[in-house]
Amino acid sequence: MDSSTPLIYIVEPYGGSIRRHNAALPHIYWDDAAVTRGDGVFETLLIRDGHPANLQRHLDRFQSSARLLELPEPNVADWIDATRQAVEEWSQRTDADAKCVWTYTRGRESTGHPSAWLTITPLGETVLRQRRKGVKVMTSPRGFTIDTSLPGVEEATEGGAPEPAPWLTVGAKTLNYAANMAALRYACSQGLDDVIYVDPATGRVLEGATSTVIVARPGRKLRTPTPGGDILPGTTQAALFEYAEEQGWRCKEKDMTVESLLDAESVWLVSSVRVAVRVTELDGRVLPAPANEDEVRELINAALGAE
Repeated sequence: MDSSTPLIYIVEPYGGSIRRHNAALPHIYWDDAAVTRGDGVFETLLIRDGHPANLQRHLDRFQSSARLLELPEPNVADWIDATRQAVEEWSQRTDADAKCVWTYTRGRESTGHPSAWLTITPLGETVLRQRRKGVKVMTSPRGFTIDTSLPGVEEATEGGAPEPAPWLTVGAKTLNYAANMAALRYACSQGLDDVIYVDPATGRVLEGATSTVIVARPGRKLRTPTPGGDILPGTTQAALFEYAEEQGWRCKEKDMTVESLLDAESVWLVSSVRVAVRVTELDGRVLPAPANEDEVRELINAALGAE
């Protein structure tokens, strides 16, 4: 089997079997909440050198997301086992980077049983090109705002114990990415690659459509918008800051404006699979490559050391 064929493993949510599924056959029923409501959570991991990168942080966020959506607690041991089985099989095909996606849904309406599976696929050419060449980005309001005064918002997005408002899923990495994908399609229609959301009321930079914003500043400083509330905490950003501080960089979470991006040494969008893509143009303004571009890229890649 060639490396372009997806690898799929079914993970029974209640401690049942872990089994490989034929990618040529369907496995989602017509009434699964993933299809009818987008009701579920997911995580995307980088597979590198035969290992899942940043595994524990993904597990922690996966559990937190399931908790926020009131899904049954994922069996961590099963997800680790299934991932290792799948990665071992995938590594027999290729040693190139790959993408692993965990999906956990509320399941079929007719049975009430959750559905869960993981896939491993090769990286697309767009991802590889953006890693090499960077991205042209527009800033835009998200189109909606989140009332961070709602009870429990901060605790929920940080994985804390207090219960959020009953309807609130802020901080969960849910399957409902329709607005994000629409924003990316719009950017592409304008000849651009990505979007950075900005709060129109305050001018505060939030996050990319599927990424975390990082800026490098003179004096070996890294900055990122403060996560929580309306900014999903990023697993790649967390790994980067921990590693970078060990290497003598000064890292800080703080509110930023578009002007903060424009006067930085460099601006990066970081995420699990694209890893590190430099913003080469922002709202039509070219951002020249800094002298330490390779150093920052290598720092981010090193931070994603496998388990």
